[in-house]
Amino acid sequence: MQLEQSKAVITGGVSGLGLAVAQRLVAAGGKVALFDVNDDKGAAAVAQLGADRARYFRTDVTDEAGVAANVAAATEFLGGLNAAINCAGILGPGRVLGREGAMKLSTFQGTVMVNLVGSFNVAKAAAERMQHNAPNADGERGVIINTASVAAYEGQIGQAAYSASKAGVVGMTLPMARELARFGIRVMTVAPGIFWTPMVDGMPEDVQKSLAASIPFPSRLGQPAEFADLVAHILGNAYLNGETIRLDGATRLTPK
Repeated sequence: MQLEQSKAVITGGVSGLGLAVAQRLVAAGGKVALFDVNDDKGAAAVAQLGADRARYFRTDVTDEAGVAANVAAATEFLGGLNAAINCAGILGPGRVLGREGAMKLSTFQGTVMVNLVGSFNVAKAAAERMQHNAPNADGERGVIINTASVAAYEGQIGQAAYSASKAGVVGMTLPMARELARFGIRVMTVAPGIFWTPMVDGMPEDVQKSLAASIPFPSRLGQPAEFADLVAHILGNAYLNGETIRLDGATRLTPK
């Protein structure tokens, strides 16, 4: 896929990794539909990207009917749909057995619903649209890129819900890619390490330095633009399919 031809739905698209992807695609000449739940940031993102290249859709990724309706509206705005990038996610931190007792099941369920079920919900709604696209020279009709985390592989204490949700994203990548291959739709996942996002920006400076020091090389937090560069490469490289790529500076999370 040529980036200037990209017509993408991006969840979590008004900040952090999602916004960086939107900026990268728009800079290359593509158009984006930003799915998120922050109206103020949505308006700011559209103002920055340009109303002719971007539109914000308030979207709860766990709402099946709402996602289907917004994907339909986004497809109309974009003039088609050939890419879906899932960046929406929540941390859902908490110990299985904490100081106040066992984790509430609603905490676990809520994290899995947003990170895993939400990713699947958007992916299947996008695939339903993409299957009708005219194929390019490779027979490709669309690309779906999900976001997991290195916590899918070595989750820390307090990340049981988060790690389970992200491991689920990794686990559905290959079977989804195999199933959608007959429609010419590729499915990939990126598993980022510790990235500079609004969440990290709010942490104390000593915590930020400690996080950076834990990364072998380069010993710094990842930049959202580096995540966006990988997404752009995946979109353009038709032979990447059914795989999860770690983007982490060789970091491996410690138990805590």
